[in-house]
Amino acid sequence: MPSDSDDTLPPQGRFTRMRKLAGLSMQVGSEVLKSGAKRLAGGTPELLSKGAAEKLVSTLGELKGAAMKLGQAISMDPDLLTPEVRQVLARLQNQAPAMAYEQVARVVREELDAPPEEAFREFSREPLAAASLGQVHRAVLPDGRPVAVKVQYPGIAESMAQDLQNLGMVVKTVSFASKLMDGTAYFQEFRDELLLELDYRREAALARGFARSVAPLKDLHVPEVVDSHSAGRVLTLELLEGLTLKDWVLTGASNEERFRVASQLIRATYGPFFGAGEIHADPHPGNYMVMPDGRLGLLDFGSIKRFSPRFVDANQRMFQHAMKLEPMDVLGLSRDVGFTTELPDAEAAELIREVLHIAGRPMRLTPYDYATCEITRDMRNHFARNAPRFLKIKPPAEAVMFFRSTGGLAQNLRLIGAKGDFRAVFLRLAEQLG
Repeated sequence: MPSDSDDTLPPQGRFTRMRKLAGLSMQVGSEVLKSGAKRLAGGTPELLSKGAAEKLVSTLGELKGAAMKLGQAISMDPDLLTPEVRQVLARLQNQAPAMAYEQVARVVREELDAPPEEAFREFSREPLAAASLGQVHRAVLPDGRPVAVKVQYPGIAESMAQDLQNLGMVVKTVSFASKLMDGTAYFQEFRDELLLELDYRREAALARGFARSVAPLKDLHVPEVVDSHSAGRVLTLELLEGLTLKDWVLTGASNEERFRVASQLIRATYGPFFGAGEIHADPHPGNYMVMPDGRLGLLDFGSIKRFSPRFVDANQRMFQHAMKLEPMDVLGLSRDVGFTTELPDAEAAELIREVLHIAGRPMRLTPYDYATCEITRDMRNHFARNAPRFLKIKPPAEAVMFFRSTGGLAQNLRLIGAKGDFRAVFLRLAEQLG
């Protein structure tokens, strides 16, 4: 077991982790209260200062696991954060505090039966990236191939379980207090998917499957898995060169380049979903690589979600109707997806129709400018205005990861800020469905 004195590893103990998060919420919460007072006084509020963002990065980066995944999600929301603060939080996407090399070497030795210096021709002591469950090192195989080696943090499985147990208590309490806000099924789906990410053998299998799903899209690339140097807590993949999306957006690329990358992101999300019934459900900007040859590389496959045929088929039909700009039975299709509702049919249909109308703007309007896109804001306002009624419309549990992916896509497209004929991009996807 790792030494208690090793402060490069995630803190252990359910209550230790809860205490750190409680202290963080007190500090950040006081800022939110000040911001609210400023708003009431007629000033311009800021949700989060740079100082509070630095505290978030420090604490969540130390905790890693599910807590850090929450920080990654927050860092993607352009409507809640200033660009300066968002850049601070973006460090959580692949620049977490690294674990000591001695710990890396120990995990590699335990998993591959040899230390890094023997298993690889070269193995960098400094990490290429460090994220929520493990960190990545550049290495060279004995045959000379450059690779990226992901090594899981010792103790992260226990840390993840503790975080989810703490969060589960909150969900159970809220669900017990209000039948309308029963989120246990959705939390269970989210919890199960996160815990599955700890198995790198499973991730290797998902990466191979996702590569097959992406293969028809020639300007997308999934790195090859190196089975001989992969195990339960070590995953070795072909090394992709380029800039992660979070770094690429700072390069001042032309609108033409930004439109190309934005189009690739759309197809990377919906192409495998419509074609093979699976989706990349961890879409933060650190998981995409803009490669020098113009391809978009996809990274991190622990959260690939495979959906039921019913879910995929109903979404395909809904998408086809939307692209043909023709009326659709929104409530019937929603029920085919797996939604249930306790509202009168006309009332439920009206709410869902407005959701589709807001989300479908880039599919109807051309050109569409993602730099001024207000889909996320308008969607949030629509839900806030109608919260009691939306609580009576329940999506299927598997939709949690679908919404995680498509919501992240919308935020990434806003981050890229390209303008162009995105309807044509969606139309090409519809044509491929026949």
